[in-house]
Amino acid sequence: MEVSERTDIVQWLMKNLSIEDPVEAIHLGSLIAAQGYVFPISDHVLTLKDDGTFYRFQAPYFWPSNCWEPENTDYAIYLCKRTMQNKARLELADYEAENLARLQRAFARKWEFIFMQAEAQVKIDRKKDKTERKILDSQERAFWDVHRPVPGCVNTTEMDIRKCRRLKNPQKVKKSVYGVTEESQSQSPVHIPSQPTRKTTKEDIRKQITFLNAQIDRHCLKMSKVAESLIAYTEQYVEYDPLITPAEPSNPWISDDVALWDIEMSKEPSQQRVKRWGFSFDEILKDQVGRDQFLRFLESEFSSENLRFWLAVQDLKKQPLQDVARRVEEIWQEFLAPGAPSAINLDSHSYEITSQNVKDGGRYTFEDAQEHIYKLMKSDSYARFLRSNAYQDLLSAKKKVSLGRAASPFLALLTFACCLLLV
Repeated sequence: MEVSERTDIVQWLMKNLSIEDPVEAIHLGSLIAAQGYVFPISDHVLTLKDDGTFYRFQAPYFWPSNCWEPENTDYAIYLCKRTMQNKARLELADYEAENLARLQRAFARKWEFIFMQAEAQVKIDRKKDKTERKILDSQERAFWDVHRPVPGCVNTTEMDIRKCRRLKNPQKVKKSVYGVTEESQSQSPVHIPSQPTRKTTKEDIRKQITFLNAQIDRHCLKMSKVAESLIAYTEQYVEYDPLITPAEPSNPWISDDVALWDIEMSKEPSQQRVKRWGFSFDEILKDQVGRDQFLRFLESEFSSENLRFWLAVQDLKKQPLQDVARRVEEIWQEFLAPGAPSAINLDSHSYEITSQNVKDGGRYTFEDAQEHIYKLMKSDSYARFLRSNAYQDLLSAKKKVSLGRAASPFLALLTFACCLLLV
């Protein structure tokens, strides 16, 4: 099979397709190359280059129009086959070596079968003429460059996920490049027809019916409800996004207003900050000041052990490994052991699981107990806190902003202007 240069391909396109602009012909040729109908004989990147690279036309068997969808088993056989041939032109690229290692781990149980298939293909290849073998190797490489492209290159065989869901292309079926199955032994290489698809059985239809019934019973949200939820979330948090709503008070690093620092020094939460605690239980747990206020409220009701247990478990997850066992024992003795000074209320199932986990103490020993306590606080303590006078007082409190300091930049500017007028 003869080879061609880029200029030959461009001229052929301009002549046969009546293209007047060479740039348009180059672009069209690059698209054809990206699909694998034309490929460079010594490069994995399928495009037309202006550097004297030689190109070859792909054999019709490998054309993408044949609706190929090769499986990873075929790709593993191809890569394994190349490693068995000590030739520089067949040496694996770095990304191919990584793919081979990943496939070897994925197909560890049937790697012996893959290796045997690759050996059989190599033996058959060696019986062919040298020139024919070189051409076949380049065609096979170009085929896999289309279906397993170089990282960073566009995968032209990818299908839009919405089209995949519609199942409007029944002709595109999975078929083996080498025509092998797990039960078959050595076969001829690439030029054999694919195996016929298996007929649908009654069991397959029953499975499909079961699957479709399960899909019908699924709880699916309407797009209108999803949109309403997203809009509500955005409207709720828009005032906390400094890219949309200017911070109030303003950032002292880009303005002369130091009110923000004064508020931080006073350790009194702003009205905006307190309002955010009411959005969700997670918001108050994320905020150090919010946790302190919530803990103070629980202490006033003599029920702070749940929050203290939750915080202790959170702290346990950050402890050095050498301190984990000691800290697990301390938490157990304080909150869960018989006669514990700050006993928490756990259901029997969570307590039994936690008791077993304590024997082999780790960072996640109290995971089940923590989740149970979290749900209790969210449904009971947190709701009472939002209704309490303590939270309502914080929410209605006026932000204490020092008017003197806030107005100082304006007064300074006014004084400077007056001086200029007097001069």
